[in-house]
Amino acid sequence: MVSDTLSQVSSIQVADQTFLAVPPAAIADALNSPNRWRHWWPDLRLTVREDRGDKGIRWTVAGGLTGTMEVWLEPALDGAIMHYFIHAEPRAALEQRPLLAANRARRVAGKKMAFELKAQLEAGRPAGVAP
Repeated sequence: MVSDTLSQVSSIQVADQTFLAVPPAAIADALNSPNRWRHWWPDLRLTVREDRGDKGIRWTVAGGLTGTMEVWLEPALDGAIMHYFIHAEPRAALEQRPLLAANRARRVAGKKMAFELKAQLEAGRPAGVAP
């Protein structure tokens, strides 16, 4: 039974979160740009599976990976927690070390996206001041 469960787990698994001191709707607007998606994930072809408005977006992923990706926006305090998930398989099977590197690369790409949005959307906002 354990091996059946493990065989269903994607090789690329990333779950991360970042707090942004802006309303979820502002984050959703900034996320709603295929040009930005190509900038953040240049080797992936993303197809919107579900546009959830100020709750985020879900994609089907093709290209360098095959699977799903999501940004879920959770209202919190005076902003939102941006959750980033990717569950996918690489184009070709990878050995252990390259697979670990591929997971790390996807985690870093998600963090770069989050910090880019954070810098853009929080620009000019003094610390401790509501958005």
